[in-house]
Amino acid sequence: MRFLVWLFRRQLGGQAKALGWGTLHMATVALIPVAMGLTVQAVVDGSGRGLAAAGALLLAMTVLMAAADTMLHRTAVTNWITAAARVQQLLARRTALLGSVLTRRVAAGEVVKVSTGDVEKIGWFVESFSRFAAAVVVATAVCTGLVVYQPRLGLLVLAGVAAVVLTVFPLLPAAERRADAVRAKGGRATELASDTVAGLRVLRGIGGEELFLARYRRASQEMRTASVHSARMWALIDAVQVLVPGLLLTAVVWQGARMALDGRITPGELVTVYGAATFLLFPLRLFQEAASAFVFSRPSARRAVRVLGLRRPAAGDGAPDPAGTAVPPDGELHDPASGLTAAHAALTCVVCGNPDAAERLAARLGGHPADPEGLPSVRLGGIPLDELPLAAARTAVLVQDKDPVLLSGTLAELLDVPCSGAVPPDRALAAAQCDDVLAALAPGGPDRDGDPMRARITERGRSLSGGQRQRLALARSLLTDPQVLVLDEPTSAVDSHTEARIAEGLRALRSGRTTVVFTSSPLLLDRADQVVFVPDGRVAAAGRHRDLLRTDPAYRAVVTREPDPPGGPGAARPGPAAEYAEETA
Repeated sequence: MRFLVWLFRRQLGGQAKALGWGTLHMATVALIPVAMGLTVQAVVDGSGRGLAAAGALLLAMTVLMAAADTMLHRTAVTNWITAAARVQQLLARRTALLGSVLTRRVAAGEVVKVSTGDVEKIGWFVESFSRFAAAVVVATAVCTGLVVYQPRLGLLVLAGVAAVVLTVFPLLPAAERRADAVRAKGGRATELASDTVAGLRVLRGIGGEELFLARYRRASQEMRTASVHSARMWALIDAVQVLVPGLLLTAVVWQGARMALDGRITPGELVTVYGAATFLLFPLRLFQEAASAFVFSRPSARRAVRVLGLRRPAAGDGAPDPAGTAVPPDGELHDPASGLTAAHAALTCVVCGNPDAAERLAARLGGHPADPEGLPSVRLGGIPLDELPLAAARTAVLVQDKDPVLLSGTLAELLDVPCSGAVPPDRALAAAQCDDVLAALAPGGPDRDGDPMRARITERGRSLSGGQRQRLALARSLLTDPQVLVLDEPTSAVDSHTEARIAEGLRALRSGRTTVVFTSSPLLLDRADQVVFVPDGRVAAAGRHRDLLRTDPAYRAVVTREPDPPGGPGAARPGPAAEYAEETA
């Protein structure tokens, strides 16, 4: 509710305009029964002048009603779009701030649901509230006028309006619960659909299409059942809104006709009262619409607040820097939790043996800890990363995970990233060994002119092989030229010859910059200035690759894919085996 109130406060001007135009529009509609009553009475009295005056009044009211309705629609839709756009902007900023933390906290299908359907529901409630407020003002005025004008009929109409409200509103909590269930099951179905589409190639390779199709079919049927269950409640609410007002009109006509036959009211007054009672069906419909919008918007707002309320566990939130003027530090990168130190301006390779542990450690080095409780911050040049502004931390350290994402668009758009300008795109592509990728993309340009930079890359790069996607992502990371570049298995999907050339290109291009590579590939390890062995979350050994092969059996077992020696990880191995392992590496 605080979030919805905040949205209202952000556009009070638009809400005031909609309230004003809505009140004018509905007040004009409410006065039509008065003009109709004057018209009928003029006919009964045979007054031509009275009939002409009533006709002129109806014409003026019609013009005013049309103008007010037009401006109300324009203002209300503007409020709707403004609220929806504001929520989308907030979600986009929060997504950019959270980074990879978002998908670890919230399912991808849930994020898609919030950023599409939920923002529309929130905007709908913001838009409908001003018309609801105008309906309350005008309906209150009409009921008061009826009680004053014809107390008996006015009280009857007032009782009927209260009956409609009292019979509908108790049904709304149940309708809200059912609508919330529909959204939850819809988010699950969307998530399954996204996962199926993203992994379609793999599913076909292992013959798992039918398995995932059956899962999605079950989720879809559960959503359909919940939707029907919810629709029944809304059908009941609609039926009540038809039945009770119908009984009200019947009672008004019956009572009014008896009073007219007794001569207590004139035919014109009967038409006025009946018209006013009929008009009240209009604001009652707006009440029901506002209630529906509120019921649908509350779960949507709750999910939006859940995403907007997420916080990064550390890194960069401690020192605000709205102008973005903070200069990132430089120096060695040190992780107190693991004892890992990456020397300044050197190529450091890290061997973990456990891919999950390597991923967590790489995230920590970039200031994105997965489990920060009790763990000290990584330090760059002696300064903790979580004390830096977020922009400065991201400028200083860039982490490329093992499954980087390629956004759809042209190759030029893919490489259009914030960078220092010191590394041109052609050098980055060459260092990442993307020659075959450029050759494959060249015929796909819009004009068939052979320019690969204008060729389009499909969503997530699905038209490319795994190795090609990995090398394009590496080129993008090299292009940014950060002070510290952390790469998690950047060559796991390429062949050994290409991997050797990438190792040479990476070392040459990153000369003078700090680079940390998580890998167990001997081709990369042999070209590192320093290799750090982190088997169980703590540094166990550090040195040159060939020296560690000779002196550390556990390291040799991880790198050469051999089982631990019989004596355990610390047992010595005979000299010939070490020499053979070194030659093999």
